[in-house]
Amino acid sequence: MKDILTDRSASALVRAIKANLLEFFRYLGRAAQTDFHADDRFIRWHTRLPHPWFNGVIAMQPPAPDDGSIVEEHTGYFRSRDVPLFTWWLDPRLPISAWADLLLLHHFKLDHDTPGMAIALRTLPAETCAPDALQIVPVEDRKTLKQWAHTFILGYELPAAWEKDFLDLMAGIGLDLPVRNYLGYLCGEPAATSNLFLAAGVAGVQCVATVPKARGRGLGAALTLAPLWDALEMGYQVGILQSSEMGFKLYQRLGFQKLCEVEHFYRATETNFE
Repeated sequence: MKDILTDRSASALVRAIKANLLEFFRYLGRAAQTDFHADDRFIRWHTRLPHPWFNGVIAMQPPAPDDGSIVEEHTGYFRSRDVPLFTWWLDPRLPISAWADLLLLHHFKLDHDTPGMAIALRTLPAETCAPDALQIVPVEDRKTLKQWAHTFILGYELPAAWEKDFLDLMAGIGLDLPVRNYLGYLCGEPAATSNLFLAAGVAGVQCVATVPKARGRGLGAALTLAPLWDALEMGYQVGILQSSEMGFKLYQRLGFQKLCEVEHFYRATETNFE
């Protein structure tokens, strides 16, 4: 627990919000299904999932004069692997302006619509209004992970064809901390998911999803709080997340505060890609 963040200044929390997510991208490199490259200046990961957050680059330093060719090299890499859209992130110590001119020149776009939120774990609600029939369990074996992946795909309304690759990827990074997945059963049926990732000194919550037929019953709140209660017991002081549009008001009701936008760039590998 030596890396637990105790500085709760706004600047420290913003860095932790971004760093936790980037550490998760690095962690994907543990999976055999991930093509992962890292050097002193760049980190790149490619998975079988055709989603931009599962395929991307992190720039660790400001651009050098000839880095236009490096940008195109990474773009060509993803194009050759039929990835339609990939992301480009910056080390949290770098301002977004450091790479903006070069990336915009190379047909990237800037996404600044992902709220970064944080909460002091000691202020968490002590309970939720979830149904008594909801049971939340940590995922500890492949069988339960398969149910978790299926529920996540349904909850995010992603293509069913993605399910196997998502399952293989999550199995590949393992079921032990710093990762822990949570599955919610409603009346004995898998209905909601979440994920805890411990990095950058904070407890990051991801993958909060509820299947459409079970929405509006408090499952999202319960699956958000379960990993945070566990993190509090481990000694962590701060919980963070990157909010979707659907979840933003829910997280505010739970006590999360928006501190930043998790800015990043993205680019289509083909000019005619919509």
